[in-house]
Amino acid sequence: MRSGALIPADDRPSKCSAPTTASPSATTQRWHSNHNSSSPSSSSSVNPDEISHFNALAATWWDPHGSSRALHLMNPLRHDFIQTCRSSSPTSSFTVLTEDSDLPPSPDAANTSNTENVQELRYLDIGCGGGIFAESAARLPTTSSVLAIDPSPGVLAIARSHAKKDPSLSPKLTYLSSTIESLPTLKPEAVEKKFDVVSCFEVIEHVDHPALFLDHVAQFVKPGGWLVMSTIARTWTSWFTTNFMAEDVLGIVPKGTHDWNKYINEYELRGYFEETEEKRRFWGRPRAMGVVYVPGLGWKEVPGSEKVGNYFLGVQRLASEDA
Repeated sequence: MRSGALIPADDRPSKCSAPTTASPSATTQRWHSNHNSSSPSSSSSVNPDEISHFNALAATWWDPHGSSRALHLMNPLRHDFIQTCRSSSPTSSFTVLTEDSDLPPSPDAANTSNTENVQELRYLDIGCGGGIFAESAARLPTTSSVLAIDPSPGVLAIARSHAKKDPSLSPKLTYLSSTIESLPTLKPEAVEKKFDVVSCFEVIEHVDHPALFLDHVAQFVKPGGWLVMSTIARTWTSWFTTNFMAEDVLGIVPKGTHDWNKYINEYELRGYFEETEEKRRFWGRPRAMGVVYVPGLGWKEVPGSEKVGNYFLGVQRLASEDA
């Protein structure tokens, strides 16, 4: 299952002006089906400049009031979105537990139906950074294991150091310095090595070739499992809020964190999973959730905001198809 390279969009801002918002029909599609001469020759979608930027932020990653404050505040919504996706799945039968949930009743309890339906999950967290999501996922009582990968050595060192403060994490949580392209390729029949949840939170807008990146990611999602992502739509509104206000005016996000040119509209990301008949057989129908940062309150779900700013998108790997 292959997809095309990234084609530059027409609605990009100049260096001295804000971007203009264009409708889907007026812009060059960022995703297309066939490889061509513009396809990258590199085997990695990672940009060295992005690695350098996030390495510089490593020391403050776990400061809830530091440079990664927005990520700390968003983390509960990540779990909420995964729970919503999996509870909507027609192919899953399980009890959803959150990090604060009580453990299910013991097998010798009078009512054992809950334990019989609990499914232990394997997570792959791609671009894990300092481990905010990876640690929280590892603490869930329904988690079997978490493999968290990141190509930034400074950030990964912080993640490993912080995890050592909680010895209970070590049986479940593994950090690996790697890109998704560097992980061993999984054969279609190696279902037991695939993952129930593959997460790419605040990642895809930092890679150079997102379609090729997702091609690699697909092989690691177990049939019936979910690929969950969060990113930012490429609109005038998102430039104003994430680049101008968040970075330049308020300083709540370090300068250089976001490149508006790499933002991906919800219809473009959704289109990747629906562009061919092969992909429609491989993936279920994507579901999106728009979120807005409210000062003093944190991140809140706002229906429809996925069209203009930050959003989550999840898609289920269909159980009937091979990888």
